[in-house]
Amino acid sequence: MSYDPLQSQHQHQVYQNEDPAYTQSTGYITPARPVKPKGTSKWIKIGIPLAVLVIAAAVVGGILGTRKNSSSSSSSTAAASSAAASSASAKLAAGVFATATNSEYMIPVYPSTTNTALYTTPTFNSAAAGWPSDTFAPATPSVLSVRPDRPRLIAPAYKWAALPALVASDPYLSSWNASIFNNASQYDALPAVVYFMDGDSGILDVARQVKQRVKAFGYVYRMTNNTHWVDRTWEELQNAAGNGTSSGSSTWSAAPADDRWNSAHFLDTAELSAAYGIAYDWFYDIWTDDQRESIRWTLIQYGLGPGVQAYTNSSVFTGWWANNIEGNWNCVCNNGLTMGSLAILGDDTTGYASQLLGLTVDNAKANCALAVSNDGTWQETNDYWYFGSTGHAEMAASLISATGSDYGLLTVNPNFYKTGLFHMYASGATTLFQWGDNGPNKYTATANSLLLYASAYNQPQFALFQRDQYDAADPWSMFWYNPQVSGAFWDGLPLDQAFDNSTDQWMSMRSSWTDQNALFVAIKAGTLQGHQTHNDLDVGDFVLDALGTRWAGELGDGDYLSPYYFSNDTQGSARWMYYRKMTEGQNTLLVNSANQDVTAKPTMKYGTSNTTQGSSTVFTPDSDSTAYFVTDMTSAYFDATSVKRGIRLLNGRKQVLLQDEITASASFMWRMHTNATVKTSGTSATLTIGDKTMDVSILNASGGATFTTSAATRLNTDVTPPAPDQENPGVTVLIISLPAGTYNLQVLFSPQWNDGTSAVTPPSIALDDWNLTSHNSS
Repeated sequence: MSYDPLQSQHQHQVYQNEDPAYTQSTGYITPARPVKPKGTSKWIKIGIPLAVLVIAAAVVGGILGTRKNSSSSSSSTAAASSAAASSASAKLAAGVFATATNSEYMIPVYPSTTNTALYTTPTFNSAAAGWPSDTFAPATPSVLSVRPDRPRLIAPAYKWAALPALVASDPYLSSWNASIFNNASQYDALPAVVYFMDGDSGILDVARQVKQRVKAFGYVYRMTNNTHWVDRTWEELQNAAGNGTSSGSSTWSAAPADDRWNSAHFLDTAELSAAYGIAYDWFYDIWTDDQRESIRWTLIQYGLGPGVQAYTNSSVFTGWWANNIEGNWNCVCNNGLTMGSLAILGDDTTGYASQLLGLTVDNAKANCALAVSNDGTWQETNDYWYFGSTGHAEMAASLISATGSDYGLLTVNPNFYKTGLFHMYASGATTLFQWGDNGPNKYTATANSLLLYASAYNQPQFALFQRDQYDAADPWSMFWYNPQVSGAFWDGLPLDQAFDNSTDQWMSMRSSWTDQNALFVAIKAGTLQGHQTHNDLDVGDFVLDALGTRWAGELGDGDYLSPYYFSNDTQGSARWMYYRKMTEGQNTLLVNSANQDVTAKPTMKYGTSNTTQGSSTVFTPDSDSTAYFVTDMTSAYFDATSVKRGIRLLNGRKQVLLQDEITASASFMWRMHTNATVKTSGTSATLTIGDKTMDVSILNASGGATFTTSAATRLNTDVTPPAPDQENPGVTVLIISLPAGTYNLQVLFSPQWNDGTSAVTPPSIALDDWNLTSHNSS
């Protein structure tokens, strides 16, 4: 999911299970599975979810018909249904699959076809998604009035009853079902999750593993009625309570007897509360009375009780996340307490469940739901979107299934629906534009919230995009996915999108949605404060994909356990002393070897030809198809009177021009981090990864501009950080160093496509004069 060549110390526990490719000294350089092709980029730092390792294929294309439009005539509806049926029939007959497990970066590999019958406009044939109607439909829903039957959470009994037939008829559900069964079997072969306190990060990875296993075991039990999975789940629950397991005493007994779920790091408490809520609810009918009582009291003692304290006792720090925190903490914590409370509501004699339900929903609406900017961007970082959106989606889905309403959690932020587009556009040709921190291991935090949001917001393209991704095989997907969706997410979807909220300010541009070798560029500006201390000092930062690899990339996390890593986002914060967080460690300009000004307020302008791909996976943009982004980032620098940066696509989206106009009173550096082997010769540089090549050239060498290189390590003049930097093996910094002065610095990136493409040299145009036609050839 991210590109840090060396994982943080807190991530040395392998992502899912033992992986022979992972070592503590080097992290993930190449995953053991799948085997990657020659020339793999070293940016990959993948803790691959186990689910993807067992997916043979994920089906892409039209499945069932089209959404009925109330304004359409019956004849047009019939025609649309006929066309959709033809599309589904053609695709299934062709046997076309998008394989998510044999590509270098674990992205879908779409078939090359111009057969538009295989791919149609994104649409829903029916909002019912193949499920029977829910008889639980209260006229006046209440968080304290739950459905009379079990399960309550995520998947009511009527959905479980209908699921086998859907699995049998839908290729996606069938594939995911098989993956979940295989995952459960692999978890089953492992010992119960071992308690491990990972410094300030607590037991978060451990808690998420427990939740992951409970979900998988619960799913397989309800699909098979095999009581082995009941016993195996009980073993995990007893272990996490510190009460021993079938194999002996529990490692969790070493945890504090009064706080085994580590409420000081409340994410841990929340995830375990959710796990126990799922276990209590999904196995409710088969637990003995003693088991239900044991689960309930463990949940109350270690989860809901501390939750009440977090909300009501101002003297404890554990509830800081409930106080105007618009980010993943608020979403995850409120969700865990909500799922746990809904599960035991009616059986709880302490009153904690009802008390919490009177608090969590309104708090999440005022905080969690507002973590999405009005342009759809998740304010923390792209990666923390996974944690936040998963918590938000789980909470909304649980409220709906248990009580009949989400109480506005999905709609209180009128722009929340845009977060699906945010994630789609942040996904490049290889992987995410993943600025800032990348977060701990994900385990149960996937992008499958898109499957829920697709139906909730009537955005079928979200489901069509996510169903082909490597993390789609998950129990939630089985109930959030609408199998009556058809079409191609890329049909009619612009190649470019700008996100212009002042906190965010970034843009995504590409040459194709379906070509794994496509050109992809993303760049950001935005403020440097207000990101939950997960951002970098990175105004002007960019990434670049082409030829199936990432050429300019991100370093990702520092060590979360480093002293003062999350101290604050003021100018003097120790966070900015670490190489991966300071301006020096980003793909931007470094003036006077100093960090950017945290109070920066850059501006942006952009342009796009609004090119869309159409339904075919084979697409060649017109020669004048383009997009550009320009930011005035003067306010980010202390020793410059003017700094502007622009980036644009050239030559039918085959080349990239990066242009900087700067007047600086001190020397400065142009810096770009790459995994490539770099050879420089004056104003030219050749970047090589495997058998792929990128030529980079300085178009105007005023001031004697030339390329040099260095390792991705701090300058000798930098202050010493509180703890040593993590190493960045295999990463080279391509540099242009210039003295104080005024410059118009133009750098041209020319991937060697080997398809007959002839490179062009663009004219020199001032950034203020850039427009859609300014660089057209005469």
